[in-house]
Amino acid sequence: MAIEVKLPALKENVEIVEVNAVKVCVGDLIAKDQSLLEVQADKAALEVPSPIPGKVAQILVKTGDQVKIGQVIFVLESVGATAVIAPGQPSAPAPSGAKEPAPAPVAPVAPSPSPANTVKEETKAKGKIIPAGPSTRRLARELLVDLAQVPGSGRHGRVVEEDVRTFTKGPGAAGPTAVPPLPRFEDFGPIERQNMSGIRRATAKQMNLSWSVVPHVTQHDLADITDFEHFRKSETKGPKLTITAVALKAVAILLKEYPVFNSSVDMANHQIVYKKFINIGVAVDTEIGLLVPVLRDVNQKSIVEIATELTALAEKARQKKLDGKDLSGGTFTVTNLGSIGGTGFTPIVNYPEVAILGLSRGRLQPVVHHGEIVPRLILPLSLSYDHRVIDGAAAARFTRRLADMLENPYQLLLHA
Repeated sequence: MAIEVKLPALKENVEIVEVNAVKVCVGDLIAKDQSLLEVQADKAALEVPSPIPGKVAQILVKTGDQVKIGQVIFVLESVGATAVIAPGQPSAPAPSGAKEPAPAPVAPVAPSPSPANTVKEETKAKGKIIPAGPSTRRLARELLVDLAQVPGSGRHGRVVEEDVRTFTKGPGAAGPTAVPPLPRFEDFGPIERQNMSGIRRATAKQMNLSWSVVPHVTQHDLADITDFEHFRKSETKGPKLTITAVALKAVAILLKEYPVFNSSVDMANHQIVYKKFINIGVAVDTEIGLLVPVLRDVNQKSIVEIATELTALAEKARQKKLDGKDLSGGTFTVTNLGSIGGTGFTPIVNYPEVAILGLSRGRLQPVVHHGEIVPRLILPLSLSYDHRVIDGAAAARFTRRLADMLENPYQLLLHA
């Protein structure tokens, strides 16, 4: 009996995923819950298990394909007389004159992408049910938006986060006409269109949210890291001490001294949420796009422990092995473009965080040091912050204190 396997709903508000790897071949005998695919859902790599045991008859997707929830991805042949049919799959018609067999046992599988399964909670308003996920409802509360007034653009009229953000832009902004249509570029010359990867879609979605919600200001400063370089090169044992690892340690100390930088804004309840834990995300440039894995409890770790974990996490990101836990729970973010270049930039705050630190390339510059003009290694610092809760003076104190710590790296050992 041939049975179609459809892509189940794997993550809230994710309707399209990208195939990272196909784990089986045509003709393979597979067990129930054996991994069929690895897919990229937002920025997390997830496994797609087989809902039934059987034999692989057809593989309908390949690495790099963009696949929609509910799309058929495999055709399996049941093995043995007690084949299991996934819920919602049509049974094969019995041969003419054949006796109708007894129903086969049904195995639990991932929920289908119907509204009843994908909507985890429902709000009743004005006599109707508003389908929306928890993250959309949380955003609506923060922006003081009544979901009953928001037109849904998702499957089956589901309200997604983008609908809420569009609705806040005012009358007439909601719906597909909110963004002016692009001109016909074909009229001016040849073009090529490429689908966004799953990671690029997730990045665009998050940056759009961050830019539309957070009023950004960026504070710039300079740190003399000449002594840091001597300190770093003198440490020959253990993992390589990078400026990123040392900056993470310094930031963890500062987040305890300036707790507002480790907070979030709850506009729905007019509160500032101060987090008692310090988890710092680190932007990693990979061949598939920007990923931001999170180092947890950074304030409880030594510089050596941070450097070791940072190396392992960055490698995991480049191998596309990050899971949802690796990418969630951050309270502050650090991004370092120094290996590429630049004299400064304006990083975008990673909502719902309220601040992000950017590091650029350190360069030798003539500096007056102890009354003499000498070459010193100067590192540009760029701190973007949410001006709703952080004032300019606080940001200036934060970056100046950070510069002082980087200029005197031995004091960080006191917190190791």
